[in-house]
Parts: sequence; structure tokens; C-alpha cells
Amino acid sequence: MASLMLEEALYSAEAVAAQHMYADEGLAALGRELSRISPRLALTVARGSSDHAASYFAYLVMQRLGIPVVSLPMSLVTLHQSPLAVEGQLAVALSQSGQSPDLVDTMKALSAAGAHTVALVNKQQSPLAEACHWAVPLCAGEEKSVAATKSYITSLSAVARLVAHWHNDDKLLAALENLPQRLHEAAAHDWSAAIEVLQPAERIMVVGRGLGFAVALEAALKFKETCAIQAEAFSGAEIKHGPMALIDDGYPLLIFAPRGPEQQGLIDLAEEMRGRGARVLLAAPDNVASRDLTLAVADDEALDPLLAIQSFYLMAARLSEARGLNPDVPRHLSKVTRTR
Repeated sequence: MASLMLEEALYSAEAVAAQHMYADEGLAALGRELSRISPRLALTVARGSSDHAASYFAYLVMQRLGIPVVSLPMSLVTLHQSPLAVEGQLAVALSQSGQSPDLVDTMKALSAAGAHTVALVNKQQSPLAEACHWAVPLCAGEEKSVAATKSYITSLSAVARLVAHWHNDDKLLAALENLPQRLHEAAAHDWSAAIEVLQPAERIMVVGRGLGFAVALEAALKFKETCAIQAEAFSGAEIKHGPMALIDDGYPLLIFAPRGPEQQGLIDLAEEMRGRGARVLLAAPDNVASRDLTLAVADDEALDPLLAIQSFYLMAARLSEARGLNPDVPRHLSKVTRTR
């Protein structure tokens, strides 16, 4: 019997199609409003997988719109009551449940301070949605597995849709229409070679860069929570600043190298790490001869990370079971985390 994590990850394409049908109009209206108000700064508010989606939002907005984006530590608001000068600026919260008190209280405070607040949330009838000026449903449907999968992918697709409408990016919008089919293609890629390498592993580094770093962060979290592997995510630009001292013979590295200007540096890093004795799993498109795992490609490079994490999720669910674990009920974790 397949795990719920596996089933829900496989449903991601349908969830993205539902988002196109039911949420795109709202995202288009929000994009027009953001074009009108022209914020000069954006804040993101999120935790866990949603914070990794916020990392994708930050990079894509800065890359395509040139607006600085900062991740806001919620304790500044909830514990320190710090006065934040955010009037007229944008604050975006991302969440699956929309219930954590620190998230809700922070967005209430930002709204009261004059920020334009937006919730990208799977449960639209939630305290978070009520706390924000705008609430857009992710349309992932109920997610029963503790490990988020389809809600993460729909968070990324909602972000991409919002940026595409905000930027009037017809190419990205067209690519989003084809995204469900590309997710099906990504789900068909065979990543069993990674299971063979990682079944006995106790630790791993996950490496990405640019938009792909959001995937490295998410993959590292899933290794920890579903596979009980001590995993750390690093930017390919940072790994030589200290983390490389950990690498010895057989040390596993998963390196995500999707298309883009960062790709060649990641391919070169994989080769260097192999020379140092690391057990490298290089995930790259099929035109990269040195790859160990194949990445599907989207109709716009900005969507490649969604396909990468789709392939990863299916492998991680199977790896968890191969290690004698249940990916649906990670130790010590629950679906809704309430932090103050």
C-alpha cells in the first residue's frame, strides 16, 4: 500500500491544475493591485516548508521585479513588539494550515502598521486568511500526511503565478498552463539510484543555488523528517566557506543543478567533490552527461525547481520506507505546528 506522502505528491499536478482554475483570477487581480501600489520592499512570513516556498518567492521577485525581499523573524513582532516601518510595503505569509498563532499575530500587526498583507494559504477559512487584506487559496486539497508535498508545490506555483501577473510575464503564464503535464513527466523519472546510495546514510549535504536553493532547503527538511537522515542545505556558493571540511570518503551530497546561470558552477562543484571522495548524486537535465539523477525541464526555467522537488518527493517517500520508517507519521511531529 502506497504511503499518503507518495499519493499526495503524485496529486500535485492535479492540485496545480485546480489552482489555475480556481485561484488564477484572484492572483491576477492581486498582481494588478501590486503593480498599482508599487511596493519598494516585501517581507515574507512563514515557517518550515512554507518558509522554503518564501525563499523561492524572494528570489523570483528580486530576479524579475528588482524589489528587495526580506524574511521577517516573527519574534520581532510577537516577543519584542518591535515597531516596524512597513506602511505601504508588501507582506506575504505562506502557510498550509493558517493556524499558527505567531504567524497570525504577526500578519495582524503588519496589517495594523499599514502593510499590504497577503496570505497564500491552503485552508482559506483560517485565522491567517482573516488577518490579511488578501487571501489566495493554494488549492492543494486536504493534506493528510504530516510531510507537506502538494501544498509546497502549489505554494511555488502560486508564487510563480503572482509574479507572472505582477510582471505581465506572458511567457511564464504560458509555461504555468503546461505545468501539470510537466509535473507528470517529472513524476515518471526514475530516482531509484538515490535510494540505493542513501538507504544506509546517516548524514547528507543538499546543495542548490538561485531559485534551486529553495528546493535544497526543502529536500534537506524532508530527509530529516521522513528518513531520519541528518541533512543540511547549502548554497553552492557557500559550501567552500567551511562546510567542505566535513566531506570525507563516501560523504553523500545531493546537488540540484537545474537550468540557469548557476548550473555550470554546480556541475563543476559535483566534479570537484567527487575528486575529494564524496558520493555525489548530481540531479540535472538529460543534456548533462555527468548527472546521476535526471531533472525534468519546464517551459520556463523559473518552474524547473517545481519539477525537481516533484521527482525528489517520490524518491524520499520510497527511501523512508526502505529505511523501515513511515513517511506519513514522522517521529515527534504533527501536521499543525503552533508557535508563539
